[in-house]
Amino acid sequence: MRLQKLNVVAIGGGHGLGRVLSTLSFLGDQLTGIVATTDNGGSTGKLRKRTSSIAWGDLRNCLTQLVEPESVGNQLFNFRFDGNDELSGHNLGNLILFGLNEIQSRPLDSINLISSLLRVKTKVYPMSETPTDLLAFYEHGRCKVGEISVDDMPTMPHKLMLAPLVKSIPECLIAIENADLIILGPGSFLTSVVPPLLVNDLRNAIEKRTGQCVFIDNINQEDSPAGKLPLDDKLNWLENNIGCLPIDTVITQDKSAKSERVNVLCRPLSDADNGDYHNKQRLLEALEACAINITYNDDVVNG
Repeated sequence: MRLQKLNVVAIGGGHGLGRVLSTLSFLGDQLTGIVATTDNGGSTGKLRKRTSSIAWGDLRNCLTQLVEPESVGNQLFNFRFDGNDELSGHNLGNLILFGLNEIQSRPLDSINLISSLLRVKTKVYPMSETPTDLLAFYEHGRCKVGEISVDDMPTMPHKLMLAPLVKSIPECLIAIENADLIILGPGSFLTSVVPPLLVNDLRNAIEKRTGQCVFIDNINQEDSPAGKLPLDDKLNWLENNIGCLPIDTVITQDKSAKSERVNVLCRPLSDADNGDYHNKQRLLEALEACAINITYNDDVVNG
């Protein structure tokens, strides 16, 4: 398998990134996940209102998808409190990461400690260790702050940015520099895929990449303005917002998807048991097809 010889970086948020990381978990420390940290809903949102911190929910989700579903660690970190008290709705994994961050010198120390406890070999990094929010500008001067507000809007924003502007961490930039394959998505385009690309040094590292960059489309059309855009319109919007188009190939199962800007690889990808998720084996085969011409160790991988 060609992928076994590659350094891979997957970027995004939510369940989509976790699915990609679990699909490629056999790569161990050759795989790096860079996670969006702008979520302001649910348990994460409550913690961020309590004190300024990065969003922990997607980081926790990615870590737990890298361990066995039936393991004690997975069940512990995914446990959610119910009831009507102040713990209601909180996720135990989020609380543990939040608490560790209060006593550790940096968020990455907390993530590395949990990775060690869960025996996760894949490197999982936040897009930034500095708290920031998603800021969206719409026509008629409207401005919305926070992922929840952006997701609720019926139209595409003219522009997205981070407030405040933040820097990434050296570990992310080194991983991208050394990556043979960079993966964006799947997930919500505006609130999972785009936020890491709004971090200037992270985006610049991707723009200067030597590896291939692949965008994985969602199985079903997402319930957002981005979901209604034809592929090239979505790519044009992305380029207008971040100043470059860091995508070489799009993997999709949408047979109508066409592009004059990037390669399009159309494959059946949906999972038989859950039609909203990518089948891991099919996704792996599609990524393997993208790896055919990737150069590594001074050799070309031949098909």
